[in-house]
Amino acid sequence: MTMKTILIFGMLCIGIHSVYAQTSPHGDVKIACDKCHTTDSWKMRKDAEFSHASTGFELTGAHQNLQCKSCHEKLFFAGAGKLCNSCHTDVHKGNLGAACLRCHSTQSWHIQDMVQRHQQTRFPLLGRHATTECQACHVQYAGQMYKGTPTTCFGCHNLDFQNTQSPNHIAAGFPKDCILCHQFNASTWGGNFNHQMTVFPLTGAHQAVPCLQCHLNNIFIGTPQDCYACHAAVYQSVQSPNHAAGGFSHLCLNCHTTNVWKPSTFSHDNTAFPLIGAHRAVICEQCHINNQYAGLHQNCIDCHQTDFNGATNPNHSAGVFSKNCLTCHGMNGWQPATFNHNNTNFPLTGTHTTLQCQLCHTGGNYQLSYTGCYTCHSVDYNGTANPNHISSGFSKTCETCHSTTNWNGASFDHTTTRFPLTGAHTTLQCALCHTNGNYQLSYTGCYTCHSADYNGTTNPNHATGGFSKTCETCHSTTNWTGAFFDHTNTRFPLTGAHTTLQCALCHTNGNYQLSYTGCYTCHSVDYNGTTNPNHATGGFSKTCETCHSTTNWTGASFDHTTTRFPLTGAHTTLQCALCHTNGNYQLSYTGCYACHSTNYNGTTNPNHAASGYPTTCETCHSTTAWTGAVFNHTWFPTGHGNANGVCSTCHTNPANYAVFQCTGCHTKTQTDSQHSGVSGYVWNSTNCYQCHPTGGGGG
Repeated sequence: MTMKTILIFGMLCIGIHSVYAQTSPHGDVKIACDKCHTTDSWKMRKDAEFSHASTGFELTGAHQNLQCKSCHEKLFFAGAGKLCNSCHTDVHKGNLGAACLRCHSTQSWHIQDMVQRHQQTRFPLLGRHATTECQACHVQYAGQMYKGTPTTCFGCHNLDFQNTQSPNHIAAGFPKDCILCHQFNASTWGGNFNHQMTVFPLTGAHQAVPCLQCHLNNIFIGTPQDCYACHAAVYQSVQSPNHAAGGFSHLCLNCHTTNVWKPSTFSHDNTAFPLIGAHRAVICEQCHINNQYAGLHQNCIDCHQTDFNGATNPNHSAGVFSKNCLTCHGMNGWQPATFNHNNTNFPLTGTHTTLQCQLCHTGGNYQLSYTGCYTCHSVDYNGTANPNHISSGFSKTCETCHSTTNWNGASFDHTTTRFPLTGAHTTLQCALCHTNGNYQLSYTGCYTCHSADYNGTTNPNHATGGFSKTCETCHSTTNWTGAFFDHTNTRFPLTGAHTTLQCALCHTNGNYQLSYTGCYTCHSVDYNGTTNPNHATGGFSKTCETCHSTTNWTGASFDHTTTRFPLTGAHTTLQCALCHTNGNYQLSYTGCYACHSTNYNGTTNPNHAASGYPTTCETCHSTTAWTGAVFNHTWFPTGHGNANGVCSTCHTNPANYAVFQCTGCHTKTQTDSQHSGVSGYVWNSTNCYQCHPTGGGGG
């Protein structure tokens, strides 16, 4: 067959397929016929190019060797199902669902790995279950139906549970959760109960005891858990010591263990009276007389009353000592005792720590109540003459000046008073201020002591100058002379050149009561004498700081931005007199035209006056340069047509820019042809602009 014939045949097939697709035995198949059939006959090609995977059902395993007709009994392929039960009868009758591939494969219908697959179910096969035949468990479900098989041990082993006699599970009330005692991996059903999983784990000797020794009469429910319930006879028979007579606790574990009943290990540390020190070596009967183990006293004095009454150094009874022996005595030995004075209201410090007790506790009096140092040191207070404490009315709170280290060498802390000592005051002798032994001074200010200094000062004279008597305003305690007045605390802080002036230059005739009303008060001569410009004739403000600063009176600088006419552009470089002619500084700004009327009237390109230009000069001009004005041709573009920014193209009358011409460029012949049928069309410049205000087409 020639290539031409093949091409013709192929095209013929495609044509036939497109025309007769509805009558094809295969239905609407989207592939060319020659992919599967030969040109010699309609039989299938041995090298057919059809890929079954393209249908969504790839042929794998045994499916690859089947004849097409085995599945496609009819030539209409599109109706073939893709699920296993479309071709294979479900022997489980839907009992296990439609997903056959969960257990079966396309290689073989038989299952080789049932145990492994069973692990994915709710009942994984463990131990002997993995080697048991399926029908041994699924015995009640003939016809390959497995759904509903029990998943609990009792579901299959209920007869074992009911028939077991050693022990009898039903009589004992055993739970039906078999795995509590039985195991999957065990070779036999026999139990292996783990007592550790109960509320009574077996420890020590209990592990070797036969079950029925505790679970009498095959009773496993309600077995007592406390030791005494089983060991009551042992408790009652014990004589060393007698538990019953001694009222011992029934909680046997306090002394005994499960490893061995004897010997017991009683720990006194678990009682309300732990044994400490020498108590550990005392035999039990020495305290527990007549086998008494309950109700014993826990206080030291209850056993040591004889020691308390017999003590003479010091005498505890006469001194009314506390009967809390632990205050001074320890558990290791009754002697020596140590009393901690820091636990009282009077801790010992300094020299007090080295004194004998009897020096303070005279006559065996240990019930002293501390009310202050004066109680013991009244003789020292009354006998002191430097200074005399009594005549000076000193406080009897001795610790204000004295310490326990040494009674002499007292030091008074003046910072605790209303007058802390600073500067030169710290080096003065007390008597210089506290004259005639007067230590009851009441501080009312420096002037009290320094009135002579205040009245005697002449540079400047404080009295005539009416200076404040609050001396610390200018003076310090470091040095009375060299006072410094901080002018920033007044209504006139000093800045600039003012800071270097002598006080008397402003405060003339010793007048320090000046009231600041402005610079003019002092600088009126400067104001009236200034001629460049003349402040008086120019009506300048007398608020001098508007132009002048305290740094330098000359070289004043006026900030024109504070006026209604801020200077910009070329205005910033002009001399003041060019605008303020004849010394007139009271100008009122009414627009550029007021100064630039000559420029406006003299301009000929274009003629502003003849053209009726507005006198609002800033519309086209700027302060940078008067020439080179730029008009904002907002509506009609200056680059329209042939204009290219040349005004005279449209404004043919240089004397009048109100006149413009459109017809010079837009001839009548040209515009007539473009306005055919336009209502109201007239060929003239005024009408052109009326319809084309922006220079574009349309209105």
